[in-house]
Amino acid sequence: MRLGVLVIVSAVAVTASACSSSKPCAGVGVTSQVGVMFLQQGYTDLAGTSYELCAGGTCVKDRLEQEDITRVSLPLPGDVDPDLGTVRFRVTPNGSSSPEIDASTDVKLTRRSDGCGGGAYSQGLAFTKEGGLTIKIPSSVTVAWRDHLKSLASPSGSS
Repeated sequence: MRLGVLVIVSAVAVTASACSSSKPCAGVGVTSQVGVMFLQQGYTDLAGTSYELCAGGTCVKDRLEQEDITRVSLPLPGDVDPDLGTVRFRVTPNGSSSPEIDASTDVKLTRRSDGCGGGAYSQGLAFTKEGGLTIKIPSSVTVAWRDHLKSLASPSGSS
Protein backbone atom coordinates (compact mmCIF):
# COMPACT_ATOMS: atom_id res chain seq x y z
CA MET A 1 0.00 0.00 0.00
CA ARG A 2 2.84 2.41 0.83
CA LEU A 3 4.39 1.88 -2.59
CA GLY A 4 1.05 2.69 -4.29
CA VAL A 5 0.72 5.94 -2.31
CA LEU A 6 4.34 6.84 -3.14
CA VAL A 7 3.72 6.29 -6.87
CA ILE A 8 0.53 8.44 -6.82
CA VAL A 9 2.26 11.24 -4.84
CA SER A 10 5.22 11.14 -7.24
CA ALA A 11 2.92 11.30 -10.28
CA VAL A 12 1.07 14.29 -8.82
CA ALA A 13 4.36 16.05 -8.02
CA VAL A 14 5.63 15.51 -11.57
CA THR A 15 2.33 16.73 -13.06
CA ALA A 16 2.22 19.80 -10.82
CA SER A 17 5.80 20.78 -11.62
CA ALA A 18 5.71 20.15 -15.37
CA CYS A 19 6.35 23.85 -15.98
CA SER A 20 9.73 24.56 -17.58
CA SER A 21 10.34 27.55 -15.32
CA SER A 22 10.77 27.59 -11.57
CA LYS A 23 9.27 31.11 -11.50
CA PRO A 24 5.53 31.42 -10.80
CA CYS A 25 3.62 32.12 -13.99
CA ALA A 26 0.35 34.08 -14.03
CA GLY A 27 -0.73 33.16 -17.55
CA VAL A 28 -4.43 33.47 -16.79
CA GLY A 29 -6.85 36.20 -17.80
CA VAL A 30 -4.65 38.00 -20.32
CA THR A 31 -6.74 38.38 -23.45
CA SER A 32 -6.78 40.87 -26.29
CA GLN A 33 -9.65 43.26 -25.73
CA VAL A 34 -10.84 46.83 -25.53
CA GLY A 35 -13.02 47.90 -22.64
CA VAL A 36 -15.08 50.95 -21.74
CA MET A 37 -16.02 52.06 -18.23
CA PHE A 38 -19.30 53.93 -18.77
CA LEU A 39 -20.19 56.38 -16.00
CA GLN A 40 -23.96 56.79 -16.31
CA GLN A 41 -24.06 59.98 -14.22
CA GLY A 42 -26.06 62.67 -16.04
CA TYR A 43 -28.28 60.19 -17.88
CA THR A 44 -31.68 59.00 -16.70
CA ASP A 45 -33.31 55.60 -17.02
CA LEU A 46 -30.84 53.71 -19.18
CA ALA A 47 -32.10 50.33 -17.98
CA GLY A 48 -32.71 48.11 -21.00
CA THR A 49 -31.15 50.60 -23.39
CA SER A 50 -28.99 48.94 -26.03
CA TYR A 51 -25.27 49.59 -26.37
CA GLU A 52 -22.78 48.72 -29.05
CA LEU A 53 -18.98 48.74 -28.79
CA CYS A 54 -17.07 48.29 -32.05
CA ALA A 55 -13.39 48.11 -32.98
CA GLY A 56 -11.31 46.39 -35.63
CA GLY A 57 -14.38 45.25 -37.58
CA THR A 58 -15.87 43.48 -34.54
CA CYS A 59 -18.79 44.59 -32.36
CA VAL A 60 -20.45 43.56 -29.13
CA LYS A 61 -24.10 44.48 -28.48
CA ASP A 62 -26.14 44.11 -25.33
CA ARG A 63 -28.48 45.96 -22.98
CA LEU A 64 -27.55 48.23 -20.08
CA GLU A 65 -28.68 47.83 -16.52
CA GLN A 66 -29.53 50.85 -14.36
CA GLU A 67 -26.34 51.32 -12.36
CA ASP A 68 -23.85 54.08 -11.64
CA ILE A 69 -21.08 52.55 -13.72
CA THR A 70 -21.02 49.83 -16.36
CA ARG A 71 -18.05 47.91 -17.74
CA VAL A 72 -18.34 46.93 -21.41
CA SER A 73 -15.69 44.66 -23.00
CA LEU A 74 -15.04 43.69 -26.60
CA PRO A 75 -12.84 40.60 -27.02
CA LEU A 76 -10.38 40.90 -29.91
CA PRO A 77 -8.52 38.17 -31.80
CA GLY A 78 -5.09 37.20 -30.42
CA ASP A 79 -3.36 38.41 -33.58
CA VAL A 80 -4.96 41.88 -33.46
CA ASP A 81 -2.96 44.79 -34.89
CA PRO A 82 -1.83 47.06 -32.02
CA ASP A 83 -2.72 50.05 -34.22
CA LEU A 84 -6.40 49.20 -33.76
CA GLY A 85 -7.83 52.40 -35.21
CA THR A 86 -11.26 53.72 -34.28
CA VAL A 87 -13.24 52.47 -31.29
CA ARG A 88 -16.92 53.43 -31.39
CA PHE A 89 -19.35 53.37 -28.46
CA ARG A 90 -23.08 53.88 -29.04
CA VAL A 91 -26.07 53.85 -26.70
CA THR A 92 -29.54 53.83 -28.25
CA PRO A 93 -32.73 54.30 -26.20
CA ASN A 94 -35.50 51.71 -26.50
CA GLY A 95 -37.72 52.35 -29.50
CA SER A 96 -35.34 54.86 -31.06
CA SER A 97 -33.47 54.52 -34.32
CA SER A 98 -30.86 57.15 -33.44
CA PRO A 99 -28.31 56.82 -30.64
CA GLU A 100 -28.29 59.12 -27.61
CA ILE A 101 -24.53 58.52 -27.37
CA ASP A 102 -22.36 58.06 -30.44
CA ALA A 103 -18.71 58.55 -29.58
CA SER A 104 -15.48 57.37 -31.14
CA THR A 105 -11.75 57.75 -30.65
CA ASP A 106 -8.60 56.35 -32.22
CA VAL A 107 -6.85 53.75 -30.10
CA LYS A 108 -3.44 52.13 -30.06
CA LEU A 109 -3.41 48.92 -28.02
CA THR A 110 -0.86 48.23 -25.28
CA ARG A 111 0.79 44.83 -24.90
CA ARG A 112 0.19 43.22 -21.50
CA SER A 113 2.45 40.34 -20.47
CA ASP A 114 1.05 37.16 -18.96
CA GLY A 115 4.28 36.63 -17.02
CA CYS A 116 5.01 33.46 -19.01
CA GLY A 117 6.53 34.86 -22.19
CA GLY A 118 3.15 35.47 -23.84
CA GLY A 119 0.61 38.23 -23.60
CA ALA A 120 -2.14 40.13 -25.34
CA TYR A 121 -3.03 43.59 -26.60
CA SER A 122 -5.64 45.67 -24.81
CA GLN A 123 -6.73 49.20 -23.95
CA GLY A 124 -9.09 50.59 -21.36
CA LEU A 125 -11.26 53.61 -22.08
CA ALA A 126 -13.81 55.64 -20.19
CA PHE A 127 -16.99 57.40 -21.24
CA THR A 128 -18.52 60.24 -19.25
CA LYS A 129 -21.17 62.75 -20.31
CA GLU A 130 -18.72 65.60 -19.71
CA GLY A 131 -15.58 64.06 -21.21
CA GLY A 132 -16.84 61.73 -23.93
CA LEU A 133 -14.85 58.65 -24.91
CA THR A 134 -11.21 58.79 -23.83
CA ILE A 135 -8.21 56.64 -22.96
CA LYS A 136 -7.45 59.01 -20.06
CA ILE A 137 -9.53 57.54 -17.23
CA PRO A 138 -10.98 60.41 -15.15
CA SER A 139 -10.76 60.15 -11.37
CA SER A 140 -14.58 60.21 -11.17
CA VAL A 141 -14.65 56.92 -13.11
CA THR A 142 -11.98 55.37 -10.91
CA VAL A 143 -13.88 56.37 -7.76
CA ALA A 144 -17.21 55.10 -9.14
CA TRP A 145 -15.65 51.74 -10.09
CA ARG A 146 -14.01 51.36 -6.67
CA ASP A 147 -17.34 52.13 -4.97
CA HIS A 148 -19.10 49.63 -7.25
CA LEU A 149 -16.62 46.88 -6.34
CA LYS A 150 -16.94 47.70 -2.63
CA SER A 151 -20.74 47.44 -2.88
CA LEU A 152 -20.42 44.02 -4.49
CA ALA A 153 -18.13 42.85 -1.69
CA SER A 154 -20.37 44.17 1.10
CA PRO A 155 -23.11 41.97 2.48
CA SER A 156 -26.52 43.30 1.44
CA GLY A 157 -28.38 45.22 4.08
CA SER A 158 -25.28 46.42 5.95
CA SER A 159 -24.30 50.05 6.27
